[in-house]
Amino acid sequence: MAKVVSTLFITADGVAEIDFAWHFPSFDENMGRAVGEDYEQGNVLLLGRGTYDSFAGAWPDREAAGGEDATFAARLGDTRKVVVSRSPLEFTWRGSEQLRGDLVEAVTALKDEPGVTGVLIPGSISIVQQLLAAGLVDELRLLVHPVAARKGQKLFDDGAVPYHLKVTATEVFPTGVIRVIYAPVEAPAPVSYEQVTGQGPE
Repeated sequence: MAKVVSTLFITADGVAEIDFAWHFPSFDENMGRAVGEDYEQGNVLLLGRGTYDSFAGAWPDREAAGGEDATFAARLGDTRKVVVSRSPLEFTWRGSEQLRGDLVEAVTALKDEPGVTGVLIPGSISIVQQLLAAGLVDELRLLVHPVAARKGQKLFDDGAVPYHLKVTATEVFPTGVIRVIYAPVEAPAPVSYEQVTGQGPE
């Protein structure tokens, strides 16, 4: 079964709605490498309509221009792209298709589809939130920027049940960006105050 992996730029206060004003000053070769590694996690991109429009409006032209990022642009073009939208779509970027039916059911089927090695979700916060709630996200790859945005959509929405995570990898970049990779885990056993008494400062 293929993994579903979310990759996001995020701020210290949890805002994942990207603003280039806080993102670009922190982008360096380390982040570029990390992004490249994230895109190696699967052979299908799952995109919300907004993210898709942003990508489709930029990467095909970059591929055609033949600049420094043309190789990555061509890689994105060659990758299968599944787009989530309530409205009918017409595509001009190769390899694009619209997700049909219920999101959770479709992604569950996609994980089991022959030939799918992994499903990567770049950005697309609302999709990540829905799939987290359904227990379908296998990995969160976050690039935490050293800024509190104080406005914008946050990754984690309000809910009655917490998401428990384990850290599988961390890396600190010279820019102050912290790369953290999380995997969901079961909730820990309850612990009372009495059980932690004596572990604090004396």
